[in-house]
Amino acid sequence: MKAYIMDEDIKDLSELPSKLRADAEAPEVDADGTAVLVDVYAASLNLFDQLQVRGKYQMKKPFPYIPGAEIAGVIAKNSPIPEGCNWVAGKTRVFGSANGSYAEQVEAEISQLQEIPDGMTFEEASGLYVTWPTSYAALHFRAKVQPGEWVLVHAGAGGVGLCAIQIAKAMGAKVIATAGSEEKLKVCTEIGGADHAVNYRDKEWQNKVKEITDSHGVDVVYDPVGMILPSLKVIAWNGRLVVIGFAAGDIEKVPMNLPLLKQCSIMGLFWGRMTVEQPELVPETWNGILELLKSKKAKAVVYSHIYEGLESLTQALQDLMARKTWGKAVVRVRKDGKEKL
Repeated sequence: MKAYIMDEDIKDLSELPSKLRADAEAPEVDADGTAVLVDVYAASLNLFDQLQVRGKYQMKKPFPYIPGAEIAGVIAKNSPIPEGCNWVAGKTRVFGSANGSYAEQVEAEISQLQEIPDGMTFEEASGLYVTWPTSYAALHFRAKVQPGEWVLVHAGAGGVGLCAIQIAKAMGAKVIATAGSEEKLKVCTEIGGADHAVNYRDKEWQNKVKEITDSHGVDVVYDPVGMILPSLKVIAWNGRLVVIGFAAGDIEKVPMNLPLLKQCSIMGLFWGRMTVEQPELVPETWNGILELLKSKKAKAVVYSHIYEGLESLTQALQDLMARKTWGKAVVRVRKDGKEKL
């Protein structure tokens, strides 16, 4: 089968094609275990992927390894089915998390997979597993968004941002999104459904937020970028700011008199750790997400250009780094299920 085999870090993504091997060994699973084999139809990209292959990600994998973490596909015909699982080899469509998603076939724990809702494409489903529970848990469990509140979503055209916009709207909130270009501002409003969008590169963006909210400010800030400090100037009394990540690269130092003056709360959301510390919230999270998707109150958003074949991964990662993409960037690993592994 084809797969990217990393036996050393690379300095530049242009070196990545040399890691694509057509003779990679297909994975195997224990017939008595809790894992299955999945034929990968689509693999979704995340920012940490390009960091990992260049050796700059905080969690390093031992060599050799196959990069990538999010997939959508079909339970392989040659896969054993764990006891108690009703999935059918060769038929059941699934999405989820699997180490080594940049390959034609992966091993995945059934606990890390979900069935793809009817009517959803592999490309759409491939980007659900990381971004959607992060946004849902942040807004539902942490910020506890209420109907009628103002929610500010930073990087609204990104993967987690578009999820957050839609989830907040479904919760009855009014949403202001930020983005860095006219194209992405339109994505926030026309595709994501944000009520308003402002360019964070505009020095007056904070004043525009205040104008939009009639000087009230925003009740909730959803921040995957690293914009808590400037957001404190537009937070409302008793507001809540949720830290999702630091896509901009800097970890902020916040003068603590500012939260005091607004009597606001700054909180974090670490979905991976949350699944371990509060596993009871995982089913509730996925039930909530799938209900939103099935009821059409929200939709998976895939970047308009699908990257065809594993050979296109280099370009996909480069475009992601250059912030050319919006929504979820996806590599279509196979067009149908007829390819031989």
